[in-house]
Order: sequence, then C-alpha cells, then structure tokens
Amino acid sequence: MSAGSTVAIIGAGIVGVSTAIWLQRGGHRVILIDRKGPGEGTSHGNGGVLASCSIVPVTVPGLLRKAPRMLFDPNQPLFLKWGYLPKLAPWLINYLGHANADAVRRRAAAMAPIIGDSLAEHQALSKGTGAEKWLHPADYLFLYNDRAHYEGDAFGWSVRAEHGIEWDLLEGEAFRAYDPAYSPDLGCAARLKDHGRIADPGRYVKDLAAHAEAEGARMVIGEVTDIARENGRVTGVRVGGETIACDAAVLATGVWSKPIAEKLGLKVPLEAERGYHLELWEPNIIPRSPVMVASGKFVVTPMEGRLRLAGIVEFGGLDAPPSRAPFRLLERSIRAAIPGIKWKETVEWMGHRPSLSDSTPVIGAVPGIKGAFLGFGHDHVGLTGGPKTGRILAQLIAGTAPNINLAPYAPERFQ
Repeated sequence: MSAGSTVAIIGAGIVGVSTAIWLQRGGHRVILIDRKGPGEGTSHGNGGVLASCSIVPVTVPGLLRKAPRMLFDPNQPLFLKWGYLPKLAPWLINYLGHANADAVRRRAAAMAPIIGDSLAEHQALSKGTGAEKWLHPADYLFLYNDRAHYEGDAFGWSVRAEHGIEWDLLEGEAFRAYDPAYSPDLGCAARLKDHGRIADPGRYVKDLAAHAEAEGARMVIGEVTDIARENGRVTGVRVGGETIACDAAVLATGVWSKPIAEKLGLKVPLEAERGYHLELWEPNIIPRSPVMVASGKFVVTPMEGRLRLAGIVEFGGLDAPPSRAPFRLLERSIRAAIPGIKWKETVEWMGHRPSLSDSTPVIGAVPGIKGAFLGFGHDHVGLTGGPKTGRILAQLIAGTAPNINLAPYAPERFQ
C-alpha cells in the first residue's frame, strides 16, 4: 500500500495499537475498531512483564506425563472445566503433540526475533506518545526452592542459552541481599537483566491509542462481523449494519479472531487459554523486580499502587464464568512466597489468552486476498511481542520486506 492508504485495524489491544502507530509513522491513515475499546481485554490483564526470555512454551517435554496429575491437584496452576473437554479435545491433542524437544526448539527459534528485544521495541513504540511513563526497565527473576529445583528446568534454560539469553544465579544470602521480601524456602533465583515491566498495562495501551487518535486515527467501538472484498481485494470491514471503507484490514482481535479468519478461508487451531490475575492494592511489601515463582508458575509484578499476581492456565472456552479455585490458589501462593504480606484491597480478573496449537502466532498476509493481514495468537507473550508484531505488519502493508523469516508465522501453515 502506498502512503496515504486507509488501513482498518480490527482489535485495539497491544498488537492492533502498535500496528496503528507504526502505520501512521509511515504516512497511512488508520481506523481502529474494537468491540470494547482500547486495552480492555487481554492487554489489560496480562502480567505486565516484557519477558524477552519467554521463548520456551508451556509444552515442554514431560508435560503429557505431568498434566493429568496437575489437573487433580488444587495446588497446581492447571485447571479444566470438564464439560468443555469434548470441544477442546481435538485442539488439546494437537497442542500436546508439540510437547517434545524439537517442537520446543522450533517455537523458540520463531519467538526469539519477535520478543527477544522487547524492551527496546516498546521504547521505540512509546517514545513521544505519553505512554512511555508506564514503561520501566527491570530485571526479571525466576525463583526456585533451591539449586536442584532450578536444575530441574535445565532443558528450558539450555534452549534460552542457545539463543544467546544470559542470566546469573543468586543463591542463599546473595538472593536475600538482592530482595529480602521472599520466604527462606525460595533460596535460588535466576536473574535475567535487560527486561522490563509496564506499571499499568491497560493504561499503557489506552495512552498509546490516545496518541494514535491525536495523530488522526479514527476510533470505532463495535464488533466486526466480516471483511468485505471485491475481485480478491479488501474494500472494507463490516461493523454491525455498516461497511467502513478501507484499502487494507488487519485482524488482531486475539482469541476472537477465529470466526473472521475462517471467513477469509483460513482454519486456525486457536483456543482460549483462560488466565487469571489478582491485584493486591497498597501492599505492605513491594518486591524489587518482577518474578516468576517457578513452583506455582505465576508472575509477581510491581505496578502503580499495587502488586499484580498473574498466571494459571485454565481451559473452559470463552463463555464460562471465572472459577474460584484459581483466585484462591494465587492468594495461597503469594502468602507462601512472601510471608507477612498484607494489602488493603483485592481486585480479581479473568481473561483469555489466544493460544495456537503450536504456540506460535500468525503474522502475515492472507493468501489470495490483497490487503488482508493477520496478527494474533501470542499466548503468554502478547504484551512482550506486540510492538515488534505491529512493526512487521506495518512493513508488510507498506510493501517493505521485514528483516525476518516470516515462514514460522505464516497464516496458511495449518491448512
């Protein structure tokens, strides 16, 4: 598309808003369309960590053996609404089929270019937007009970090392000196430098969107039902009974992208991975840096006026209400990790991570339809990879070849 073209972006989360800003910087006109408004979905409720090291997926070797036992242990971060299992089963079989070393390495190789320089990508995206105040460089720590517990994750750390990710170990008194907030039972930490955190992810995305609007973007609140085409080319997007004209369209609505992708001729194995967070407002203890507590697979992130505890994997589809057990587990887990912690108010949230069966997003042009592009399916690293994904999509729309091999993200790879 030449500069001055009109691009409709469906979805105003971090991927959609990032795409909008990079397109505007390239001289394009932008229409942002979202059913609720900017930063109201998964981009609001994520863990807030720019987790450049998170190239290793959930589906590591051994998961197939461990998962059944985890489902029946209330202290494990895996839940299932059993009535949803028949609908989930085909996707789940495909997903668990990737729980092997070769698939993990393929996914890591695909994700490293998307998330490996996340802090710098966020800095470049947010510069001059008013959103940069929420962005903070930070260490990111994985907390373990002891050295043996850490060594139990040796495969994942070896994959990170293969991609040049570096870390150091803090043990015993060295970890206490770094951050005395945690229980003596957590005696080993893998510290990764050059990461970052967002002090309020929802406000961050809203401020980015407000900047896009100030630069001329049109914001539309409504649900897109289809992408209009004539002679194999995008001509508009349908919102309710209206068709909004455009020269190109980007589908970036996370887990809600599947129905429109199917109308574009693509069947994508996309499933809602339900994630939970607890926010502890005005806590008496603020950890120094974001951490992943390895035993519970949950993240603790210092944010504006509160701590956010985020994690848990639950499968149960888009429509079921939140479960109580994940919230209770997060509270038990933080009390064990930080003895003596108190807070004034608790805020609960549940949202939907867009998870593809190979744990790798779709990013690219829709085959056979000029002007149609996709960018969704980032599972646990949507915030981390949003700016780079948006930059790639803007380059593709402008006809500029990104300096990256796009084959791993090809929308047609599942056909």
